[in-house]
Amino acid sequence: MPQVTLTVNGKTASVEVEGRTLLVELLRDKLGLTGTHVGCDTSQCGACVVHVDGKAVKSCTMLAVQANGAAVTTIEGLAAADGTLHPMQEAFRENHALQCGFCTPGMVMSAIDIVATHPDGLSEAEIRHCLEGNLCRCTGYHNIVKAVSAAWPVMHGKVAAE
Repeated sequence: MPQVTLTVNGKTASVEVEGRTLLVELLRDKLGLTGTHVGCDTSQCGACVVHVDGKAVKSCTMLAVQANGAAVTTIEGLAAADGTLHPMQEAFRENHALQCGFCTPGMVMSAIDIVATHPDGLSEAEIRHCLEGNLCRCTGYHNIVKAVSAAWPVMHGKVAAE
């Protein structure tokens, strides 16, 4: 079986996996990082989004061996060591952008990537378009869009985090 070595949330991990093992399976089953969810088994829902080398990736569509040597960040790796939430996590909390919470980790990870790749700002329509690959069955997206809008200036240094 292939050995996969990657940095997950700042820590090096080496794991033997079958060649067909998905990244989401490695994270959840081998490393115990269960914040990354499997929601649909068809890569439609976005509950499994993580960052691989700084880019949002649906981890159910990536083989673990493809992540060999990569830096992976999961929802568990966002908060600071002292427990301070990432600005996007804080914006989701402040704007009540979650209900059942199942989609939240993938939604937060996608939203961070969206904000990072739009340094000149985002309209509500752009946020909604960018989030089309993430499904939420509870919130109706309104507060999620508000949270992404609220996190943008903090993440781009336009206002201080509260």
